[in-house]
Amino acid sequence: MADQEEPAPLKSVNSYDPTYIAFTNKSNGNAEAWWLNFKGNPVSYGDIIPDKTLKMNTYRTHPWIFRASDGAKLLANFSEIYFPTPAEYDEYGNPAYQTVYVTAPVYSLQENCIRLIKKMVRKEDICKLEIPQYLRQDISRTPNLLKEIQILSKQRSMTDRR
Repeated sequence: MADQEEPAPLKSVNSYDPTYIAFTNKSNGNAEAWWLNFKGNPVSYGDIIPDKTLKMNTYRTHPWIFRASDGAKLLANFSEIYFPTPAEYDEYGNPAYQTVYVTAPVYSLQENCIRLIKKMVRKEDICKLEIPQYLRQDISRTPNLLKEIQILSKQRSMTDRR
């Protein structure tokens, strides 16, 4: 059996190719911007309130992810991981900030229900709900950004191998 390569971590690679991005929050709540540094650790760049923009000078090999205040995933230009595109410049040679829309994905009915129950029921009362145990566990689960980044890294490396 051949040894399998360890999946490449999702992280920033270098800072050679600058680009200019304007992240615009089109979701219904705050969107927290996370840059994945050179070790693959998330670094928060704070919340973007709905219909506002965060302008960033970044680099093409620097991945970004976004999360709602409850930890739910958000998309940047319809992708869970956003890699900036090449820089664009205006006629005078000034950087043109490219708009990237941060939006909520289409959640499944189960995901929507879980998010709603989390908002309406106190954590200590979840065990009292008359619902199947696996749903109680899903509702009790708190988002873990580091674990989600590991999962995204594995998914990405599997896609790259195809």
